[in-house]
Amino acid sequence: MSIIQSIILAIIEGLTEFLPISSTGHMVLTSSILGIENDKFTKLFEICIQLGAILAVVALYWKKFFDFSKWQFYVKLMLAVVPALIFGKLFDDLIDEHLGNPAFIATVLLLGGIILLFVDNWFKKPIFDEEADITNITAIKIGAYQCLAIMFPGLSRSAATIIGGMQQKLTRSLAAEFSFFLAVPTMAAATGYKLLKFIKEEGAITSEQVKLLAVGNIVAFFVAVLAIKFFISILNKYGFKYFGIYRIIVGLTILGLLATGHTLSVV
Repeated sequence: MSIIQSIILAIIEGLTEFLPISSTGHMVLTSSILGIENDKFTKLFEICIQLGAILAVVALYWKKFFDFSKWQFYVKLMLAVVPALIFGKLFDDLIDEHLGNPAFIATVLLLGGIILLFVDNWFKKPIFDEEADITNITAIKIGAYQCLAIMFPGLSRSAATIIGGMQQKLTRSLAAEFSFFLAVPTMAAATGYKLLKFIKEEGAITSEQVKLLAVGNIVAFFVAVLAIKFFISILNKYGFKYFGIYRIIVGLTILGLLATGHTLSVV
């Protein structure tokens, strides 16, 4: 992987992490198009730079994120992240297998897009619009939705958790905000786990690899800051419909290319 390739992937990550269109799916497919080798470092890179994008949440919402007087908020986040930690550990190898399959990702993008066309009509009467309204049980239920995104690359972690929040009667804006906050411990844990696993298997991480990770995280961070503001405004104004249409177009395009003999499999 070159510096230019790492920057392109980081831009894709920053743009898509908080949109319900699957950042992982877009990065894997971009890696395939760019001809980036599907080795252990590429998989590590695709996970680790998500942390850079996630830290944009901390920067934008730092007053709320570091309001230690509301300790219940941190309890809810820790409870919500538990299902994904357990699920991710149990199915780590299966997840990596799906990450190398563009047809699988494209199918999930397509089916997820169809779902997004109807989501706004399913949850028209939200009840809760304040973080204090989220109970510990509700937080765990929302966190469980992350397991779907882990098992099905291309589904979108943000889409799954926002829909999970709306299913629990949260407003779209509150569900999106909680999804953003939940991503911080989730991706911090995933990054730490993948990094330790990589070092254990490879023996060490090279200086060149450290440089690529640093560049990727920095680029993803700044792009994500802009993407978050864009997403909130679009979500509040138009809902999920246009994101659903985009996913359907992308999914059908990829499946069409694969069906006509074009190679998108990761080398």
